[in-house]
Amino acid sequence: MDDLMTVVDWSRLQFALTAIYHWLFVPLTLGLSLIVAVMESIYLKTKSEKWLAATKFWMTLFGINFAIGIATGIILEFEFGTNWSNYSWFVGDIFGAPLAIEGLVAFFIEATFVAVMFFGWGKVSEKFHLVSTWMTWFGASVSALWILVANAWMQYPVGMEFDPGQMRNVMNNFWELFSGIAVNKYLHAVFSGWALAGVFVIGVSAWFMYKKRNIPFAERSIKVGGWIGLIGLLLTMWTGDGSAVEVTKHQPMKLAAMEGLYHGHESAGIVAAGIVNPNKTWNNDEDEYLFDITVPYGLSILAKHDLHAYVPGIADIIKGYTIDENGDTVNTVSYEERIRQGKLAHEALRAYDVARSQNDEAGMLKAENELRQYYPYFGYGYFDSVEEAIPPVGLTFTSFRIMVFLGTYFLLYYVAALFFVYARKDWLTNKKWLQWIAMVSVPFMWVCSEAGWAVAEVGRQPWTVQDLLPTKAAISEIQAGSVILTFWLFAIIFTVLLIAEVSIMVKQINKRSLTNLEIDYAH
Repeated sequence: MDDLMTVVDWSRLQFALTAIYHWLFVPLTLGLSLIVAVMESIYLKTKSEKWLAATKFWMTLFGINFAIGIATGIILEFEFGTNWSNYSWFVGDIFGAPLAIEGLVAFFIEATFVAVMFFGWGKVSEKFHLVSTWMTWFGASVSALWILVANAWMQYPVGMEFDPGQMRNVMNNFWELFSGIAVNKYLHAVFSGWALAGVFVIGVSAWFMYKKRNIPFAERSIKVGGWIGLIGLLLTMWTGDGSAVEVTKHQPMKLAAMEGLYHGHESAGIVAAGIVNPNKTWNNDEDEYLFDITVPYGLSILAKHDLHAYVPGIADIIKGYTIDENGDTVNTVSYEERIRQGKLAHEALRAYDVARSQNDEAGMLKAENELRQYYPYFGYGYFDSVEEAIPPVGLTFTSFRIMVFLGTYFLLYYVAALFFVYARKDWLTNKKWLQWIAMVSVPFMWVCSEAGWAVAEVGRQPWTVQDLLPTKAAISEIQAGSVILTFWLFAIIFTVLLIAEVSIMVKQINKRSLTNLEIDYAH
């Protein structure tokens, strides 16, 4: 068992490492491709060489990021087969279908049109080149769609049924994969990419202003990046609100962990700032927080858009009760009962396998009926105690607050950037402290983005597929030493790739800060 947990822990660490690195590149690809397409559209309309220069510069940085993102993404998908083969078998074509579509359709859209975008200048018409740039943005967005649909299914498994004959899930309704969780998750990720790219563009433009080079170019870039980023951030907040409502419906334990809430109540406030008590458990009497600043009614509004709505806590969910919209106590399925039903589902599956080996059709039918009855809590059968089904509360709680705090900061950041670039250009070009704020803020946008993913994925633990397959049952039968070795190899490779990308980008930016971009890129 100790070796098993070592394999599980290291496999999770390896996948988390790969996902964290990959997500450094994805949102910038999603947002910067849109900014480049908008700039080229302005160029085609105005025929201004200045906008052509801006388009080509940001397209160069997009290309550097795009290439590195593909490399990390390929490794991420391979890990499903190497480290998580039980998961890959269990989910069958449900998880594989979206990824296959992503590879066959979206990737080929990107691969075809990105080549025209970079190498088609002067070789194809300007209108076709613009179409290729927009199709590159569209292809990147479609790629994200299928990947996030697959991820959302792990959060809320629908559109499938378990086939005991194959010992795996099979799809029975493709369109159910586009659940409320999937739609909100996809839009939230794409719009957050716009917001991140806007901060990146403003930060790099501030560097040009700091160096007193290409000031008009920097101002134009801030205007485009600022508007797209601000729109993206507002839409990110809107879809984040939608995601919270969906999580409340389908993953109440995640919501409780996000808030560090152990005992639910009506008219629940939300903790604006605080530290959870590390000694707090679902069944002891210690305080939930070491300190907290709570906004009245905030959690009830976030969860159900109702000032007085009841929001269950971790202990309530474990015990199996909540309160409905009429204020009545409703008994749900307690975690102890879920574990019992999960183990009965396992017994039924084993009975089905025995009956099939004996060609006992009556026994197979009886076992299959029992399995279907208890299957909704199949995954709980792997647990021996309710504590195993509780996510890491401290990390989920803290990540959520980092995301919200930085998101609020960047809303002010965008408003300020647009105000200065339109109303007080002299401040933006002469006040070095403003330029430093713009530049230093760039890495914090990535922190905000990664914190959002931590909320989504850490808050889902211990599940790979919500309620059906925990992480400890999803791994491959491999040696812990192999996973540890590849973890450190990937850590080195990804770090080298990240350093290479940053170095190349910095070199390009510094190189252009010493030349006149509008002349160099236009010709």
